[in-house]
Order: sequence, then structure tokens, then C-alpha cells
Amino acid sequence: MNISIVGTGYVGLVTGVGLAEIGHHVTCIDIDEEKIRKLKRGISPIYEPGIESLILKNISEERLDFTASFAEGARFADVVYLAVGTPTGIDGQIDMTYFNKAASEIAEAIIHPTVVVIKSTVPVGTNASLQKLMDEKAKHKVSVVSNPEFLREGMALRDLFEGDRIVIGAENEESIQIMERINSPFNIPVVATSSKSAELIKYASNAFLATKISFINEIANLCDRVGADIQEVSFGMGLDKRIGSQFLQAGIGYGGSCFPKDTLGLLQIAKESDMDFPLLQEVIQTNSRQQKILVKKLLAKLDTVKGKKIAILGIAFKPNTDDVREAPALKIMGELSNQGAIIYAYDPVVKKHSSALPQNIRVVDTIEDALNQADAALIVTEWEEIKALQAKEFKKWMKHPVVFDGRNCFDPDEMLRLEVNYQSIGRGGEQKVLILK
Repeated sequence: MNISIVGTGYVGLVTGVGLAEIGHHVTCIDIDEEKIRKLKRGISPIYEPGIESLILKNISEERLDFTASFAEGARFADVVYLAVGTPTGIDGQIDMTYFNKAASEIAEAIIHPTVVVIKSTVPVGTNASLQKLMDEKAKHKVSVVSNPEFLREGMALRDLFEGDRIVIGAENEESIQIMERINSPFNIPVVATSSKSAELIKYASNAFLATKISFINEIANLCDRVGADIQEVSFGMGLDKRIGSQFLQAGIGYGGSCFPKDTLGLLQIAKESDMDFPLLQEVIQTNSRQQKILVKKLLAKLDTVKGKKIAILGIAFKPNTDDVREAPALKIMGELSNQGAIIYAYDPVVKKHSSALPQNIRVVDTIEDALNQADAALIVTEWEEIKALQAKEFKKWMKHPVVFDGRNCFDPDEMLRLEVNYQSIGRGGEQKVLILK
């Protein structure tokens, strides 16, 4: 089938590459001409393991192309996916500017009956409003379908090819059947719903996972107070099939482009529906507090950080991505910088040229450069090479081997044995081996 994808960010590019890989002919559209030129050469604008090899493979097999022209991109398309950004402001208002502009451009470019698929995360009711726009502007029949994405950055390709479900929301049975045919090679269960239900599933799913994260982080904070071990608690909880073990890893809160945006977005949807949502409000506030917990622990230990060298290990909001949107590292570095700390940061992917980083942060090329003569180190992102550090290296390189681990990467007993002053999240009690009997 001939498919066009509007937008070449995480969602659009991964979706386009995946649909090409399963046999469709895909044209990705983006107004950024420089990005299009790079994509034609197989250079991805996002860091996602495996994406560039698949881009090159499908270009060479003539199933994948890129263009900055809406008219060219939509010319032969049977189905057009809208996968442009819908950012959320600090007030939770969902900004539909880019989405609406792209929708209008596609409406003008359509030259035969087409299915338009909403891949962007949008407020409930967007399907209906987009259908109205298409009825007014498009010269041919358009059927609008909701098909929310559930891609995790760093694991997006795996989630696309091995996902739990594909959600299709529409009131038109023929459109649902077309979407089922498109996605059938993935061999993933399809859930067909009304358009409004599909729109809400994405927000509800991310808000629930964010709630689970905030809950386990609060339990971790309680563990620190009562002397329990959050890893033992999480393990015991996760064995209950009703709870499950995923998203029960305590740490310094969630970040990235989805959870912060979608929790605020869902809160705004509830507000516009004249409904209070205090549980979700507390999830958001809990996460905001948790992102600064390492700073709190550090200040309790050092009293002041003014003039002290602080090593930050990990900048991206999670491993296997270069995304720093809402990353805890930014808030941590900002807080420490305001208090006069000299910050040396290391990340294997996020480099010093990133415009999102504070200007006064020294981003270095190696872990050793960050730790060299540091007064304290904060573990912020659990990259494999950071997790591979040994206690003796902290002691060898640092001025004072003081480590605050926001991701519970290291063995407290080993740190103690080598006289590294080590604090983690929620592991205040006696360490024990977890044995399932």
C-alpha cells in the first residue's frame, strides 16, 4: 500500500521505517529541507538504536522516500499518517498549531479518496474536528482514523515490531479494515474502538505508568526512613500478577517527551470536562519533588556545594536516547549551578553542542574526565557504561569518593567495602539477596 507520513520525529520516522520494512511504499514528509536531505542519505535526526540501518535498507529497496513537499508526498498515498508534535505548555494546554497546519496542508494536497490517520497524541474529540476540516477543505472523500502510538524512546523499533496491541479508533468500518490490512504483517493484536476511546487510551496508559513510577518512588522514600530496602519491596510486590514488576524501579522520577506532556495533557482534558483529577495532580507534584531528591541528599551530606566540583553521570532522560526533554539531569544541574557548584557532566550520546543544556555546564568526553578530582558524583542516567563502573574507580579518580546513585546501579556492600561514601534511593535497610523460594 502507498502510505505517507507527515513528520519525521520519533513517532513519524519510526512508524514510516517500520511500515516500509513490512512491505509498504512509504513517503515521509517534513518541512525541514535540511532534515530531508540528511534522511535521503540515511542520516537519522534522532538517536534510536538500529534506525539508520533500516532507513538505508528500505531506501535501497525503493520502499522508503523523503520529501519536503506535501503535494508530492500525498500524490500517490492511499493512507496519510499525521505524526507531528503536539507539545503541552506548563499550564497543560495542548498546542495543536503544528498539527492543524499539517492537517490543512494535507487536505489541500489530497487528489483522491484517502484515509487520514492521527498518530500524534491529541485531545479527545480531535478525530471529529479533523473529519469536519477534511469534509470542508478536501476535494475528495477522507476518512479519519485514530491510531495512537506506544513507542518508548530507545526501544521504539522493538515496540513497533513486538508491541502489545495496535489501537484503531474510528466510526467507519471500512477504514478500520484498511488499517487492519496495513498492520497485519506486524502480527500484533488489534483493538478496534470508537475514535474518542482510542484518543483517551494513549493518555490513560501513560498517566497510569507515571502513577506507578511516582508511587514506587514514594515507597522508596519511606524505605529510607524506616530502614527497608526498596529493591526487596519492589521484588515482592512485582510477583503479584495483578501488579507486575514493570515500572517498579525506584529512582529520580520520569522525564522525556511523553509522561510529563501526557499527564499534564490528561489533566487539561479533565479540566475542560469540568472534572477534578487530584490523583493525577499529586503524581505530577510527586515526580517534580523526586527529580530533586539527589540534590537534597547531596546538600544534607556536604552542607554547601559552592565552589565544589560535582560530577553528573548521564544527561539524557533515559538510556539509548539523546532526548533531554524534561530530563531530571537538567533540573539537577540547574539547581546545583544556582548554588555555585562547578558541574562536569558526561553522557555517551548527549554532547556539549546540545542547545538544551545550561551554558555553564562543562560537558566532557569521558567518565574519568567527569569524576577526576570531583567532590561528589551523581548517577542520573543508567547507561550501561556507567553501570559498569567499579567502586575502585570512584575511589581512584575522585577527590572525595562520595556517590549519590539516582538509579540504584551499584552494590552498596561493595561500595562500603572499598570505603566509598554511597547513597542510593530507598535502600536504607540491610541488604539481602533476593531468593524466590
